[in-house]
Amino acid sequence: MKKILAGVAITTSVLGAALFTQTPKVAAHGYVQSPPARAYQGKLDFDSQGWTAALSLYGNVITNPQGLEAKKGYPQAGPADGRIASADGAVGDFVLDNQTSTRWKKTTINSGPNLFTWRYTASHKTAKWHYYMTKTGWDQNAPLKRADMEHIGTIEYNGGNASANPTHSVTVPTDRTGYHVILAVWDVDDTDNAFYNVIDVNVNTKSNTYGPSL
Repeated sequence: MKKILAGVAITTSVLGAALFTQTPKVAAHGYVQSPPARAYQGKLDFDSQGWTAALSLYGNVITNPQGLEAKKGYPQAGPADGRIASADGAVGDFVLDNQTSTRWKKTTINSGPNLFTWRYTASHKTAKWHYYMTKTGWDQNAPLKRADMEHIGTIEYNGGNASANPTHSVTVPTDRTGYHVILAVWDVDDTDNAFYNVIDVNVNTKSNTYGPSL
């Protein structure tokens, strides 16, 4: 019996050492802080309104706005149609994919150049950022799909670590007014993944009502 127990102890010890020495997965995450992405708005509501109200509206993302990670390669690859906002359920649910004209808080911006600032909770090598926006006449009450979106800008990077708060100037087309959704995608350079953030905006062509517009 002692020999058997000794063998179990040795085996357990070896397995534990093997697990301990495995290279950990890099925990690099981020979200669009300004104007607030839908996920980050959930965290803001959690902070101001409490757990119950925020969880019912936004789901699990209220404690993990930086976690919307899925395969890169959008629009050819990446999250499936209807699952774009949740990054294929990256945080364990699809609540962010519930799309109606009134469900989500909107930030008023102007058409023309606008500033978008990311917030990274961990640094990561970056290939590029790319931005898309719903087309005129899109269905505000149906889950987002690729056919709804138009490319509006790309910022290429050199594969190095980006700063913790990169800011990009992206031009919102002048034919957009009212409620639209902007999709911001951060392509990581040294993994197969990207981070997907949707931003709910109200486009105002008459006045500069939001600071990051230029």
